[in-house]
Amino acid sequence: GLALLLVISSVVYATAENRLKPIFEVQTEEKVLALTFDISWGTKTPAPVLDILKEQQVKATFFISGPWTEKYPEIPRRIAAEGHEIGSHGYQHINLSTLPFLEIKSEIMKAHSSIQKVTNCSPSLIRTPNGDYDNDVILAAEDCGYRVIQWGTDSLDWKNPGIDAIIQRVLNRAHSGDIILMHASDTCQQTAEALPQVINGLREKGYRFVTVSELLQLGTAKR
Repeated sequence: GLALLLVISSVVYATAENRLKPIFEVQTEEKVLALTFDISWGTKTPAPVLDILKEQQVKATFFISGPWTEKYPEIPRRIAAEGHEIGSHGYQHINLSTLPFLEIKSEIMKAHSSIQKVTNCSPSLIRTPNGDYDNDVILAAEDCGYRVIQWGTDSLDWKNPGIDAIIQRVLNRAHSGDIILMHASDTCQQTAEALPQVINGLREKGYRFVTVSELLQLGTAKR
């Protein structure tokens, strides 16, 4: 009985170990972190967010969706022109893990060509819609030349919990090598107001801001 049990438990362990994971943060001693913004909707929130980043001289990483990029090309162009990193947020806002492998690839490449056409940037980082993933999603993304990026700290700005709640949550949770999730879609109505205090608060704690690609060069990716 015991021998059988050991065999079963080792099989379970092996499958759990083979679960592929995206990158959540970076292991580094340096006090660096990345601010990231997802956009798939609207035109009101991006401009104030970009104005603040410019004023504060912070470079961030924006994960933008294909349809949004096509619909409002001037905003993605501004993001690129102001020196921010552009990543992909996929095409349709659906859970990629529900699609067959080849369809996942086609969604990723469709977004890729939209973003490339509008911004002249060729993104290599993707944050999947809803942060959804499974092994197929990660393998499909890698096949398309992408790394899948999650986050270490979720600001919860998408819940509109109150400006102070956003600020406190980020300042309490941020850590070296962190990837901070924020949004610049119009559904997030408190992000722009919270952002200056988020930036100032993190600077007071001694952090400096880098893009996700820069962060990945400064340490080991944690999955």
